[in-house]
Amino acid sequence: MAGVTSSAGNEAGFNTRAIHAGQEPDSLTGAVSVPIYATSTYKQDGVGGLRGGYEYSRSANPTRTALEEALAALEGGQRGLAFASGLAASDTLLRAVCGPGDHVLLPDDAYGGTFRLIARVLARWGVEHTPVHLSDLDAVRAAVRPSTRVIWCETPTNPLLGIADIAGLAGIAHEAGALFVVDNTFATPYLQQPLALGADVVVHSTTKYLGGHSDVIGGALVVGRSNVELAEQLAFHQNAMGAVAGPFDAFLVLRGIKTLGVRMDRHCDNAARVATFLTGHPAVTRVYYPGLPEHPGHDLAARQMRGFGGMVSFSVRGGEEAAVKVCGLTSIFILGESLGGVESLIEHPGRMTHASVAGSPLEVPGDLVRLSVGIEDVEDLIADLTQALS
Repeated sequence: MAGVTSSAGNEAGFNTRAIHAGQEPDSLTGAVSVPIYATSTYKQDGVGGLRGGYEYSRSANPTRTALEEALAALEGGQRGLAFASGLAASDTLLRAVCGPGDHVLLPDDAYGGTFRLIARVLARWGVEHTPVHLSDLDAVRAAVRPSTRVIWCETPTNPLLGIADIAGLAGIAHEAGALFVVDNTFATPYLQQPLALGADVVVHSTTKYLGGHSDVIGGALVVGRSNVELAEQLAFHQNAMGAVAGPFDAFLVLRGIKTLGVRMDRHCDNAARVATFLTGHPAVTRVYYPGLPEHPGHDLAARQMRGFGGMVSFSVRGGEEAAVKVCGLTSIFILGESLGGVESLIEHPGRMTHASVAGSPLEVPGDLVRLSVGIEDVEDLIADLTQALS
């Protein structure tokens, strides 16, 4: 897949690639935004004579192609694949590479939807799983089985913001003959490059920071440059299973990607200010944010990330009922699920995004509140939290 080069012949910088990769001006009209190809089928030049490889939009669509090329360029991969949601991407990947009797290692504080997919859907088809504390490499080694097919990583994790050693986990996975998959949704390719650190596949919910405006649902897989066979296998399953991104959804994610770098800088700056404020508040007993020096993963995050992200979680004095009350008292922080949009969100993971892990080893603390810190004026965000916590 062709990249974007600077005038000096080197690979262009991240923000240049975000604006230009896969997004050449339209050859017919010169339109600088990729058109929305709202078509299901394409005229063929004779039987089997495809125009640019397009025959049916489940198999390929020019708007989706542009997004997939942009995603691959941003993650440093050789192929990107765009899906209807992050879970559709995860499901396609896991069903493509796992069969009955295979085993998956996943974080012990994984996203609730990922756990639900593995534990309640794929388990019915004989795929086994083990939750493990990924920051403990010895524990990961001990949990690997001969049947382990995938080590699934989130870093930072959702919602406890744990940090995992991507390079270290990649080494363990490859020694075991397993695929190493990193969900890079929280960090985005702007802050973290898992493929360069040894990951085989990167997963995204493009609904979140890549889209960035809370107006689209989508997902993506990006495969490392050396895994040509795996890329073809995943592309086959993408087409065969059919949960692809529609052209308008692909257009919206492309639009969001163009400003990803500048948005992430603001998300990171605001989150750092909010986390620092929370650490000094008497109603808060613990703050989870890898940018804080006291966070157990701070040094590792500083090495493998260019910033600490826009997600902050914290525990509230008074337990679960106090945490739920705080979630209902903010005015600028909107009570809602999801994350990564320009607006700030607040939620109670135990009763909302992570309700599916209640009673499991992944159950989250009842006193936990999760913030998706947006790009508003940070003084307004801190004032909002001040009155809610008071």
